[in-house]
Amino acid sequence: MKGMQRHLRAAQGYIELGMFVEASDELECIAPEHRSHPVVLAFRYDIYCELEKWTHAEVVARHLVKISPEDSGCWIGWAYATRRCQSIEAAKQILLDAEKLYPKDAQIQFNLGCYASQMENPEEAKRRVAAAISLDGKYQMIALDDPDLTVILKENPENLEG
Repeated sequence: MKGMQRHLRAAQGYIELGMFVEASDELECIAPEHRSHPVVLAFRYDIYCELEKWTHAEVVARHLVKISPEDSGCWIGWAYATRRCQSIEAAKQILLDAEKLYPKDAQIQFNLGCYASQMENPEEAKRRVAAAISLDGKYQMIALDDPDLTVILKENPENLEG
């Protein structure tokens, strides 16, 4: 595991420098028996997202949900990659399943609001974003800059107040 930590630190450094191929190469130096560790897979997911290899990111994220279903971030990552390689509808279904496990997760609510907005369902979008804001106030500012929410914000930003 000590060698794994060294390679993860190196991969993190490469990621911070925007050197994603080199970061991926560093992960390949990890012993094969440790490459399926959730931390290694999370790095791999981040690299695939940065390289816009959405199908690869989706496969890794789906596996992370299988091995770490208690981590709502894994579900969010799976939906994020799925949206890009399949559809918003498929991503929404993933988050609807996650919502059953995490009904009070602000990020899940926010992303469901973004998906509803993109699917031209402004009432659901407003309700979901308002729920996210009530769970975590930081989503008020995030919502104002999110391009997915232009459908509900185009008339006035007060639409977020529910």
